[in-house]
Amino acid sequence: MENSGGMQANIQASLGGRYATALFDLANERGALDAVETSIAKLAAALDESADLRALIANPMVSRAQAGRALAAIAKTLTLDALTTNFLGVISGNRRLGDLPAMLRAFKALVAHYRGEVAAEVTSARPLDSAQVAALKAKLKARVGSDVTLSQKTDPDILGGLVVKIGSQMIDSSIRTRLNTLALAMKG
Repeated sequence: MENSGGMQANIQASLGGRYATALFDLANERGALDAVETSIAKLAAALDESADLRALIANPMVSRAQAGRALAAIAKTLTLDALTTNFLGVISGNRRLGDLPAMLRAFKALVAHYRGEVAAEVTSARPLDSAQVAALKAKLKARVGSDVTLSQKTDPDILGGLVVKIGSQMIDSSIRTRLNTLALAMKG
C-alpha cells in the first residue's frame, strides 16, 4: 500500500480505523477497491438519509442475529459488493455497528490518500448541483494543492453558504455562523 506511515498510523489508532484499514487492504489486494468504494458511498448515503438505519446501528439491544439479517437485507437492497457485505457481517457479529460511521469515514480517507487526493466533507443547506461541485473542487484543489474528493451532506439549519472540513481544518462560511457572529458583535 502506497501510504505514508503517519497517515495509516493515525487512522489505525482508532478501532474504526483498524477495521477500515483491514477492509482497504483486502479490497486493494483483491483488485476490488472501486467496487468497495462504490458500496461504501452507498452505505454512507443510506446512513445519512435513514434515521431507522442510524437507530439500528446505535441500538445495543438488537441481537447479533437480528442485526446480521437486517444488514444482509440492506446490503441486498443497496446492491453492495460481496466484500462490503461480508464486512458488514463481521462488524455486526463483533458488535461494532456503532462504529460504522467512523469506519466509513476512515475508509474514504484511506482511498483518497492512496489516490493522492484529499478528502473533504461539505455541508450545504441544499444539495449542490454538478457545476457547483466542480467549482468547489477546483477552489479546494487550488487551496490544498491536490485533487479533492467531496462527500456531501445537507443541513437546512445552516441557512446557506457552506461548511467544509478537510482533515482537522474547517472553513465555515454558513449564514448561520455569520448571523451568530453579527449577533455577538452587536452585544459587545
